[in-house]
Amino acid sequence: MKKTIIRAAAAATLAAGLIGLAAPASAQSTVDVAWNVGAVSDYVFRGFSQTSEDPAIQGGVDLTSGGFYAGAWASNVDFGDDTDAEVDLYGGYRTEAGGFALDFGAIGYLYVGEPDGADYNYAEFKAAASRAVGPATFGAAVYYSPDFFGADKEATYAEVNAAFSPAPKWTVSGALGKQWLDVSDDYTTWNVGVGYALTEKVGVDVRYYDTDVDGVPGAEDRIVGAVKLTF
Repeated sequence: MKKTIIRAAAAATLAAGLIGLAAPASAQSTVDVAWNVGAVSDYVFRGFSQTSEDPAIQGGVDLTSGGFYAGAWASNVDFGDDTDAEVDLYGGYRTEAGGFALDFGAIGYLYVGEPDGADYNYAEFKAAASRAVGPATFGAAVYYSPDFFGADKEATYAEVNAAFSPAPKWTVSGALGKQWLDVSDDYTTWNVGVGYALTEKVGVDVRYYDTDVDGVPGAEDRIVGAVKLTF
């Protein structure tokens, strides 16, 4: 099975929007900047451990302006070779239509210290939609890569997800996804977890992950704890 890798999480945003000022011909570009840093007991991406089931330190920056966003995110990884870190660069546009929140973007996954000929670096295109129904939010997303990680070339990942807030500060969420690969075996992955906001800036999450992949330790079921600070 191809990878103990992928994404990560990553994250940040760059954008430009115009806000009209009092003077008719004047406009000012405004960009909101947000930073995040966190730790997880295991960096799991689409059901696979990216750190050989060890903890990870992660962080990123997000920039937004109007509907545009861009950013960067990084995490340590362990693939059993000289690769030390994953750095994700991404950007896109968010809007609304017919009561749905829409997100169209692209993500680049870069791996620091990858061995010669490993061909780890790749890019994906994303289309996602979600809708809030009372205290719940339901969503779906599709990711496509024309030249995926490692031996695989074309790859598609599709996911449905949901989140529910039963009480202030509490969120229950889960996702079910399918990864299609042109060389490695296709597989299904799922997760469910509970998040709690300790403060406006600090949150914790405990999540269960699993896949239908047999005989691969990094894809077996596990419980992962996470803490994240945003500022």
